[in-house]
Amino acid sequence: MPEASSREYPPRPILSVGAIVVRDHEVLIVKRGVEPGKGKWSVPGGAVELGETVEDAVVRETFEESGLRIEPQRLVDYNDYVGRDSDDGIRFHYVIVYWLCRHVGGKARPSSDVTDTRWIRFVELGDFDITKGTLKMLRKAERELSGGDHED
Repeated sequence: MPEASSREYPPRPILSVGAIVVRDHEVLIVKRGVEPGKGKWSVPGGAVELGETVEDAVVRETFEESGLRIEPQRLVDYNDYVGRDSDDGIRFHYVIVYWLCRHVGGKARPSSDVTDTRWIRFVELGDFDITKGTLKMLRKAERELSGGDHED
C-alpha cells in the first residue's frame, strides 16, 4: 500500500472508489478527516490497492471508514478529481469510480480517515458541505433510484 505522502503530487492518476450506500431511503455520508477535502462531507471510499478489484476496494474502504458491511449493486459513474496547488501544480489526481451499494450489516461509526458518519435522506444533501464531485454522483444516484432521467 502506498504511503499517504505518495498520494500528493503523484506521477499518475490514482484509481479510487466511492460507495453510495443506501438503506431505507437514506444514503450514508462521511466527514473527511484528511486531505483532499478535509472537513467536507463525502461518501466512504479510497484508493484501490495493487491486486484488488474495484468491487473489493469499495467493500474494504466502506468497512474501514464506517464499519458497515455492504454489497455493491452497480456502477453509477466516475469522476476525476484534480486538486491543484497555489503554483497550479497537480497536488492530487484521483479517478473515482462510484458504486451504488446496499447496506447489509453493521452500525455506522467513524473510523480510519473520517471523523463523522450520518444517514441522511437525499432531500437533505443541500444541508451539508459535500464535495462537488460526490454531490454530482449522489444526485445521479438519486435520479436513478427514483426512476428519473439518467442523463446529467
